[in-house]
Amino acid sequence: MLVVESTKNAQPKLAKVTKVLGRTGSRGGVTQVRVEFIDDSTRSIVRNVKGPVREGDVLTLLESEREARRLR
Repeated sequence: MLVVESTKNAQPKLAKVTKVLGRTGSRGGVTQVRVEFIDDSTRSIVRNVKGPVREGDVLTLLESEREARRLR
């Protein structure tokens, strides 16, 4: 039997911005950041954030498995 975790039932994860990598998107409205999970500080991923963000901010991630593609 295969059990798939639904995103509707999953708890949001808190992640702290450790580094702002740069701006992306067609008009630069998205910022690419590296985040470190608060509950597991050894794990970090790259995410895209819309809106103002700076190092030290805490993000609430509804989906924590998907990682953004790197800037070119």
